[in-house]
Amino acid sequence: METFSKLFASLLRFVYHCFDRVVIQGYLPLLTRPEHIVYFFRDVHGIYPITKQALRQRTCDYQRWVEAFARNHCIPLQWPNPDMKKKGLRQEDCVRPYLLAMERRRRFGVYFIFKTMEPGPNFRSCQPKYPTQDPRYRIIKRQWSRYTHFYFYIRDEALGPMILCVGSFLPFSTRYWINGHSLSQGSSSGKASVSTRMTMPSCPSRIRKPCKPRPIASVLRSSAPAWIIGLSSWAPNFLRRIAPPSPYAVTIP
Repeated sequence: METFSKLFASLLRFVYHCFDRVVIQGYLPLLTRPEHIVYFFRDVHGIYPITKQALRQRTCDYQRWVEAFARNHCIPLQWPNPDMKKKGLRQEDCVRPYLLAMERRRRFGVYFIFKTMEPGPNFRSCQPKYPTQDPRYRIIKRQWSRYTHFYFYIRDEALGPMILCVGSFLPFSTRYWINGHSLSQGSSSGKASVSTRMTMPSCPSRIRKPCKPRPIASVLRSSAPAWIIGLSSWAPNFLRRIAPPSPYAVTIP
């Protein structure tokens, strides 16, 4: 980008110093490859053979935990309305009233959860085509298919409005969406952007007491501990039910 700016500086009429959104991909190292899945079930939790039912049970347990979490904390949990696209609405438009309510009460945390059906990486168990010495042996393959994803809409004290997406099937991949405007505005004011009116991911619609935003790269460098702690504090909360405590050490050889 810097080279582009130098070459075409005379033609540039507008410079944008802040990303509209920052997308971060996350994963669990223990559950990324087929051999990890075998180790996780067979050696850590003593589940063998690794059948389709064993893989599906993890998904069912996690979905029930998310539903209980939403019910216990009075957080809306629903599928997107199919009429939203016809009306020109996005998911962020539906959750905006809940975000504004969180800001008025000066509270932080999850304020809405959407469930969607979309493709993502997962694993499947199948029997070998030919007989093996171990009759309980199963082949674990990585594939792509459609399954339920949970979108946690969060208001974080350091990062402002953000979204955490967690797939409900192994390997439970995660994605973060951080609002670049909110992060830059909050860093410029020296505190969390309580007065911002923003949606994820979109441009700000209204900002009270605006101040000069800082380039997002410098914001991430200067406030690295804050936003790293903010990210690392949310995913474990929503992934802890995937791997219940085990007396065995979870170490990949």
